[in-house]
Amino acid sequence: MKNETKIITVGRDKKWTKGVINPPVFRASTMVFDTMEEMRFATKNRAKGEMFYGRRGGPTHFAFQAAIAELEGGFGTALYPSGSAAISGALLSFLKAGDHLLMVDNAYEPTRDLCNKLLAGFGIETTYYDPMIGEGIAELIKPNTKVLFLESPGSVTMEIQDVPTLSKIAHQHDMIVMLDNTWASPINSRPFDMGVDISIQAATKYIVGHSDVMMGTATSNEAHWDQLRENSYLMGQCTSPDDVYLANRGLRTLGIRMQQHEQNALKVANWLQTRPEVDHLRHPAFESCPGHEFFKRDFSASNGLFSFVLKQGDLKSVTALVENMQYFKMGFSWGGFESLILGVFGIDKLRTATQWDSSKPLIRLHVGLENPDDLIADLEAGFERFNAELKR
Repeated sequence: MKNETKIITVGRDKKWTKGVINPPVFRASTMVFDTMEEMRFATKNRAKGEMFYGRRGGPTHFAFQAAIAELEGGFGTALYPSGSAAISGALLSFLKAGDHLLMVDNAYEPTRDLCNKLLAGFGIETTYYDPMIGEGIAELIKPNTKVLFLESPGSVTMEIQDVPTLSKIAHQHDMIVMLDNTWASPINSRPFDMGVDISIQAATKYIVGHSDVMMGTATSNEAHWDQLRENSYLMGQCTSPDDVYLANRGLRTLGIRMQQHEQNALKVANWLQTRPEVDHLRHPAFESCPGHEFFKRDFSASNGLFSFVLKQGDLKSVTALVENMQYFKMGFSWGGFESLILGVFGIDKLRTATQWDSSKPLIRLHVGLENPDDLIADLEAGFERFNAELKR
């Protein structure tokens, strides 16, 4: 089955949908039973999708979980109230005091904060590693190293990791491999085929696709599913059925949206490549992006999120560029239908295993579903403001 067809058909078992095209919203905290036998059956089979208690989920949740698990190629999917909650929930499900974590140096900033503040307080040691380390990761593994965490492409600077090589080495040392797979979405890579044990999505981004829901998912292989599911439940992680309904609805247009995001972004990126102000692109589909060879091997497509580095600039000139845009709005997150722009400063202060040249400003774009010619005109006007400020 091709991805386009799979997106439409997954998670539509009549057991959950009751024959309705979009799984209905089942709002419930309490499920009631007519007999003790029914209650015992539900209790015994709660991990298999029997209605048990609201925090375990209901048909709305079960349909969405089945869809994500099948799309990512995993065994089971746990739901969380945000992407950050999915990351913390997955890590805390498998780490304990005295354990060692290998965390990629270009991770999403809240992930880094989690390691430095919360996990450190729990007695969990974190070592950051160069995303391009490859086989060199073996030198950082300790006897108590339990988890290797990947994010590919990396946050903001977009390095693509050699996931199969890293996963193979980690498994040789009985480690669990986790991947923040949000950039690929559930359809543009096959994390479990590359050796990943747990694939994490900020469903807030492309799965929902409309910038109106916070949600995270962690999809596991069969070997680690029971522990992920039960420990996440013990931590009280759950999601609103209304939010899950919106995520399920957004999922059905994921394929066509991703195609348009990719097409628009490639046109914008190719135009940026001609600009004299641009030093280089950090777009995985371009050779100038570190790990581009792994992108070509491991991904089926790109999307709307990428960065570019300017040859020069300061806070005033970058501010002139990103302010007063007509279509590119300043805002965190990405993955919605709208275009976003961020001038990113202080990257060097967030890296400990790698170095970053902050003398050259970095701009991150999320290219939305607007006409790319309008977006290019918007950026062209921004560069005019940028150059005018540099001349002052």
